[in-house]
Amino acid sequence: MTTPTHTLKILLLDAASGFYRIQRYRVGDFFGPVDLGIHLAHKRHSLNIGAGLLAGSVFPGTNRLIISGISPCWHGFYISSMGGAALVFDNLGINMLTIIGKAPSPCMLYLNRSHGEEIEVEMVPVAPEQIWAQDRKGVYAVMDRAIAMFGGRYANEPRVLATGPAARYTDIGGIISAPVKKGVVTPVDTWAGRGGFGSKLLQEHGILGIIYGGTHIDEDFSDRSVADQWFKDKYNQRMAAKDIEATTKYRYDERFQTGGTFGVNYAGMEGRLLAFNYRTIYWSEEERRNLHQRLVIDHYLKQFNEETIQTKQQRNCGEPCAAVCKKMQGVYKKDYEPYQTMGPLCGIFDQRAAEQLNHHADMLGFDAISVGGVLSWLMECLHENVLTPQELGVNNLPHWNVESFENVSDSLHNAALGVALLDQMTRPDGKIPLGFGARKFARGLARQKGKTVMDRFIYNAFARQGWMVPNQYWTPGAFAPMAIMGKYYMHYGNDFLPPRELGKKCAQRMLKELLLDNMGICRFHRAWAEEMVPEIMEKIFGCKEAFLRSIALTAGRITSRNSSVFWESARNIDMIHTFLKNKKEIEGVQNEQLDHWLTLFNQDKHAAAYEFWYEMHKGIHETLREFPD
Repeated sequence: MTTPTHTLKILLLDAASGFYRIQRYRVGDFFGPVDLGIHLAHKRHSLNIGAGLLAGSVFPGTNRLIISGISPCWHGFYISSMGGAALVFDNLGINMLTIIGKAPSPCMLYLNRSHGEEIEVEMVPVAPEQIWAQDRKGVYAVMDRAIAMFGGRYANEPRVLATGPAARYTDIGGIISAPVKKGVVTPVDTWAGRGGFGSKLLQEHGILGIIYGGTHIDEDFSDRSVADQWFKDKYNQRMAAKDIEATTKYRYDERFQTGGTFGVNYAGMEGRLLAFNYRTIYWSEEERRNLHQRLVIDHYLKQFNEETIQTKQQRNCGEPCAAVCKKMQGVYKKDYEPYQTMGPLCGIFDQRAAEQLNHHADMLGFDAISVGGVLSWLMECLHENVLTPQELGVNNLPHWNVESFENVSDSLHNAALGVALLDQMTRPDGKIPLGFGARKFARGLARQKGKTVMDRFIYNAFARQGWMVPNQYWTPGAFAPMAIMGKYYMHYGNDFLPPRELGKKCAQRMLKELLLDNMGICRFHRAWAEEMVPEIMEKIFGCKEAFLRSIALTAGRITSRNSSVFWESARNIDMIHTFLKNKKEIEGVQNEQLDHWLTLFNQDKHAAAYEFWYEMHKGIHETLREFPD
């Protein structure tokens, strides 16, 4: 059993008064930033920022910073995470920062701790608009200002969490951070984007940014020889060798002659390409493959491979890690999903154009995946004359003529249009008000223009106003009625599964992802972490069974508040229907259940969609009940 000496230390800060105190929770009652986070989020209406029990240890990938609370865009409990940022957070000698209340005026939060001294906490009023207008602008200017204001107080390099204009004007403002070297913020930015916690930090707590660091030394697990023996016993490999094997995709995959999520996903995508606001789902397989070859393989991916992979422009997120998953081109970081939603989904197939749009969205502090989905939807509405440029405050229509599409010029044109649309979202008098979210905005447009405007917008719906642009995979799991969507708390494989079984698979995936998040472990290391973490918990803390039980209880607790809403957009339904048709007609899958669902969809796709959605729902709840049947 766990001894009472193992505790989670929480810095509880009331931003309204500036008062703070340390609270302790026994390891065994809680295990990390997720199970403790949901407890405090519902009890205190708090925003929780924390590290896992293994932060600062010898285990790779264990320094992910976990942020949790009630999401302003999803409207339910949500978890977002940020690579590497917990390594510096661990130097504060606490496990989590919990913020309640709202500062009287926007401020910068300073946290520092020297060796055994008390944590220094200071809240300094700032003027967000003035900071955002500085040379580097937006979130980058916030990080620079924090370093200028407080950087000299730290014995070691600190780290900054920053928000931008998107956090003030929308519900999808993310939180950015980047490693600091020699007092300068590096371009290797990392994000807790999903869930809109930047909006929560600024709008609900009045905090523009947080700078933190210190020299406090915890008793982190540091015996590499012991860890190596545990891995040898399990895999007949030393820890480093197993981790290198597990992170192949994110570093360099020989099968595809590329690396990272961008390279590997696009190299193997072929007929599963999603482009022009998902309109490619209605094309023939040959048309999709031709587009993939012409615009992606021969140009978009080719640029990435020549400029980033072949020149080995790759970095880590701030902790020593074999994955070196941050694929760079100068100051631009290339990840699949942002460069997909603000790439092909918006009719952009050129790296210079994608860099322009992605960097602008990042500067403004948006969750890139969500805002990319909104941009592609608005671009289609413009392309189809459902909305006019004047109604959205822009001057142009997108260039979406596929037959005559020019990689460079048309991509640059569409990127410039995207930038103009982003600017309308982040002005107090902008034509695209997203303070209450894109789903509410779409609902308002539908009342004026007819439901066709909403039927072009793909999102997962939660409660009355909650919404989330799905992960960029053409698979039913990305549209499952899970209590948390937009992360990988679902099955996103390309295989066909009957919906009830799919629901169970999604639930099982959630359990594994929660295991990683509650320990602050990057999912890129999941090939060993999912198996080894329970064993590590037993060997270090003596509580494997209690830990696994806690994960199951936390999943059940989250699921008990599941307010997922049936698909509101016709295109969501079409994503499922076309996936099923592809399985049968293109891949030749022989399966009675597949035939059954195709028959239902072909007879009445709306009635079939209801059945499919509720079957997934049943599988989810059957699996995540506290006492499953």
